[in-house]
Amino acid sequence: MQVLVTGVAGFIGYHLAERLLANGFAVYGIDNLNEYYDVNLKKARLARLTDKPGFTFQYLDLSNRSEIANLFQQQQFDYVINLAAQAGVRYSLSNPWAYVDSNVTGFVNLLEGCRQSQIQHLVFASSSSVYGINPKVPFSTSDNVDHPISLYAATKKANELMAHTYSHLYGLPTTGLRFFTVYGAWGRPDMAYFKFVQAVESGQAIDVYNHGEMQRDFTYIDDVIEGVVRVMQNPPHSGNSNVASQAPYKLYNIGNHQPVSLLRFIEVIEQTLGKTAQKNFLPMQPGDVPTTYADVADLMRDVGFQPSTPIETGIARFVEWYRSYYGSSERQR
Repeated sequence: MQVLVTGVAGFIGYHLAERLLANGFAVYGIDNLNEYYDVNLKKARLARLTDKPGFTFQYLDLSNRSEIANLFQQQQFDYVINLAAQAGVRYSLSNPWAYVDSNVTGFVNLLEGCRQSQIQHLVFASSSSVYGINPKVPFSTSDNVDHPISLYAATKKANELMAHTYSHLYGLPTTGLRFFTVYGAWGRPDMAYFKFVQAVESGQAIDVYNHGEMQRDFTYIDDVIEGVVRVMQNPPHSGNSNVASQAPYKLYNIGNHQPVSLLRFIEVIEQTLGKTAQKNFLPMQPGDVPTTYADVADLMRDVGFQPSTPIETGIARFVEWYRSYYGSSERQR
């Protein structure tokens, strides 16, 4: 079976491709290697995949309608996992067009390709950001998410709506995964945990927003990949949706179901590095939320799994990778 993985040079895409290849799937990966963060890191991830049997890579941008159409005409995919997106809440304040091109136009191009090819299942990355300022915790897929507070979150909610439309109109099985603060080895340098480790390791101060009064449902990458693979092989069918719909469409939270305070998270980083962080306490940033907390009952019920890696374990693994990868002088920034 062949799986199309979009954003294959990204953090989650790279780990997913490794897991699928190890499980005997053929993986066709696409990525546009954009410069939102260090392209060399993306190339390093990709280099670890290119020599593996069953892996094919194509440099491709989701927003290119004709090339995406050609891809689906030339290849036969059993499953499609869409992880390509313009990420980041704060960046959406300064470059909104990047989110429209990738997350909206690109996603429609992908939906059209899937519809024409009659794939078995489209699984796509949504985000915990869609919950916005939802005061109810833990966040449930049954909660109202009509009030996003960032353009990034709005595009992810749009993905969910568009996917449902294609499921309803064309019988295309689709599942959206709302990821909760994914972290781990080979992670994204724009994420707070990565910046914290980098700064503390080099003796620089870290910015702590909302004066540290924040909680996040930190989810380790291995748990995320386990959830994605199980969901991929469990496509929805008409009438068994976990939302108010008869379409072959589902939504799941992929989170650790155990929010951790930001200050405790920083404390674990300090203990792991054996260094003390210099902290700049700052106000809440536009688009941020004080708490994320995933209800994963649906995931456990349907695929028999819920993330459980504690932050002490996850941070230790990340730091081990970070020191190994950035230990050589040519990779120092």
